[in-house]
Amino acid sequence: MKIKVIWPGKTKEQFIHEGMKKYLKLLGPYTEISIIELKEEKGKDVRKMIEKEGERILKLQEPYMLLDENGEAFTSGEFAEYIAGHKPPVNFVLGGAYGVSEEVKKMAQNTISLSKMTFTHEMSRLFFLEQLYRAFTITHKRGYHH
Repeated sequence: MKIKVIWPGKTKEQFIHEGMKKYLKLLGPYTEISIIELKEEKGKDVRKMIEKEGERILKLQEPYMLLDENGEAFTSGEFAEYIAGHKPPVNFVLGGAYGVSEEVKKMAQNTISLSKMTFTHEMSRLFFLEQLYRAFTITHKRGYHH
């Protein structure tokens, strides 16, 4: 299976970057995964920043599932079944610090929530990669998920 995870901006926190490296390596035997880091918009006009980042996401012209706090909630087991039920390639979009544009939300095939709690966009990256790894270990009946 091929998976692309798309987000604006580079991961700046070293401990998050190290955790992401760990899970990307662990995912290697299960899937071909790539991270697409788009240019992060800077400025004071948040609406304009969200719109510009949204244009970059939509310019890729690839179907995707959006990770958003208002999305559908899954248990880890349900998420594993969800992933297993999709034909590759599977693309996920995680928004920037201020979220995504309405157009990005509208164009998503589905919207998934990591949690009802709020995380930084960088922490969400790490948590999502861990959940992807967990999903594959569930599907392949490995001992990671108890």
